[in-house]
Amino acid sequence: MDNSMKHGLVVSCQAHFNHPLNHPLHIAALAKCAELGGAVGIRADSPEHIREIKKNVNVPVIGINKVLQHGHRFFITPTFEHAKDIVEAGADIVALEATFQNQPDTEALKELIREIKEELNTPVMADISTYEEGVRAWELGADYVGTTLSGYTDISMDRQTPDIELVKALADAGIRTICEGHVSSPEQALAAVEAGAYFVVVGTAITDTVAITKGYTGLLQNHGTGSDRDADCLR
Repeated sequence: MDNSMKHGLVVSCQAHFNHPLNHPLHIAALAKCAELGGAVGIRADSPEHIREIKKNVNVPVIGINKVLQHGHRFFITPTFEHAKDIVEAGADIVALEATFQNQPDTEALKELIREIKEELNTPVMADISTYEEGVRAWELGADYVGTTLSGYTDISMDRQTPDIELVKALADAGIRTICEGHVSSPEQALAAVEAGAYFVVVGTAITDTVAITKGYTGLLQNHGTGSDRDADCLR
């Protein structure tokens, strides 16, 4: 296991659909910025993006291969073929979805994890949304279990903050746990590590300039609306 990632920050560099950053060169530039900032790894989607990132960084890449479902819900690396494509592009770790919602067949999930580890000789990170899913994935051979999908499945609670409670529960059970999802500040990342996270993955709060900008403009616009309303009352 790569101990260089322990207690570090992995930056998720992704953009989809018509996002202005959705181009291999742009994503690779984001990854290089993350490496220069001290990130111990990168998480990225698609063979094309991973291949370009590997030309530019020297830290491990957690690869995913998303398949679009309804309502912009992605299925993360659903098959061995999807995993093979990203390993051939240079992924050092394969992340896959291990939820009951999209991977209900335990034997099929066990075989997928086995194939990736044995035939591709690549560690596996299992993205889960609940404690029970995390335990199942770990017992099936996953090398890392990530809280990535907490709040995104039909059996997990909707949330706007990282699932520190789930991180702690899994880590206390002896599972190599990764905190991912809804991490929006250095303080939250530190709280995750203190709860037992092996490393922390942060995406939107670092790399999505559209979302970051909206956070500022939304607050300022709301403030402006309130000021205008107060002014109207004084007229």
